[in-house]
Amino acid sequence: MLKFSNLLFLLFVFSSVCAQSRAELERQKKQNEKDISYTNELIAKTEQNKKDSYNQLLLINSKIKSREKIIIDINNEIRIIEDRITEQKELIDSLENDYSLLKSEYAKIITHFYKNRSTYSRVMFILASDNINVAFKRIKYLQQYTNYRSIQVEQLLNTKSEIEQQLAELRLLHSDKENLLSENRHENNALLREKSDQNQIIQKLDKQKNELKQKLDEQIKLASKLQNEIERIIAEELKKANKTNEKSKLNVFQLTPEEKRLAESFVNNKNKLPWPTERGVITGFFGENPHPVLKGVFIRNDGIDISTTEGSYIRSVFDGDVTRVFVIPGAHKTVIIRHGNYLSVYSNLSEVFVKQGDKVKTKQTIGKIFTDKDDENKSVLQFQIWKENQKLNPQDWLARIKNE
Repeated sequence: MLKFSNLLFLLFVFSSVCAQSRAELERQKKQNEKDISYTNELIAKTEQNKKDSYNQLLLINSKIKSREKIIIDINNEIRIIEDRITEQKELIDSLENDYSLLKSEYAKIITHFYKNRSTYSRVMFILASDNINVAFKRIKYLQQYTNYRSIQVEQLLNTKSEIEQQLAELRLLHSDKENLLSENRHENNALLREKSDQNQIIQKLDKQKNELKQKLDEQIKLASKLQNEIERIIAEELKKANKTNEKSKLNVFQLTPEEKRLAESFVNNKNKLPWPTERGVITGFFGENPHPVLKGVFIRNDGIDISTTEGSYIRSVFDGDVTRVFVIPGAHKTVIIRHGNYLSVYSNLSEVFVKQGDKVKTKQTIGKIFTDKDDENKSVLQFQIWKENQKLNPQDWLARIKNE
């Protein structure tokens, strides 16, 4: 029974961990499903112009990434359930083994009791004692023997009940697995359809290579202007922060105790920062990314592009001080907020509701997204995170679940 108790304890611990893992996977899966639903809304708006577009392709690419994440989450859930099923079967085998041993022991007890069932035999067993002490011990023995029989019966019933309970749990696990396999098939079929749509748009856009190349060159020039200005402002802020220490040549902020606490709090919220938009999907990723149509061409992104709906408000991802508000023709308005020695950058705003020197709070509205009326009402926030003069991937900092 000790082996069974240990196994039951281990299964309980394993089940708790699995439950937490599955709960997290379910949350991620639901978020990806929401992203797909929202992306479909954005795609529907681009389809109103009755032609396939580059923006539409970016949205489909984003939807495919979300779909692939759902499939990965489902496969991980299936693996967790399969591990649970294995553990459950081992537990049931152990229980059935214990049950067989208990039945065998109890059968021997019943046989012995049947052979010595006579009350006369028990009385004679006591009276045949050499002295009162021996007689007392024999009475205690008979009492313990009777109790032992009761305990054996109770153990048999409990073990049988436990087997039935674990078998019911096993049936539920098998049912969960079948449901997930069915869901997986559904998601894979949807993914195939989306990849087919993706290929069709790519083939049509492939005929517009010159136009796409020209547009890309314009975007690169604009992004370069914006980036140069951001880097100039950050360098200026570093110089200003180090003004009190003339000998310092380090490209780091000299922080006050309050700024240090703010920076530490910012770091502690990595992977937990709220999104700068209430709703939105990533359509441009950090780093060097291959152009979805032009072969051999790579696009550098110093942050992430978040596609959202017309009129969306932009909010600060954390407490901080507004370092700068500036305008780049074509890239519209930009806000830089400093969080100790970290900075968050929000570009492509049509309106700004804060000014340099303002203190802002987490989720405080700081502006409104610019909507390009000449390009399918495209509304895209360019969002960056920096540590001093080092660019960071914003996806590593934003919460996976957008309502966090």
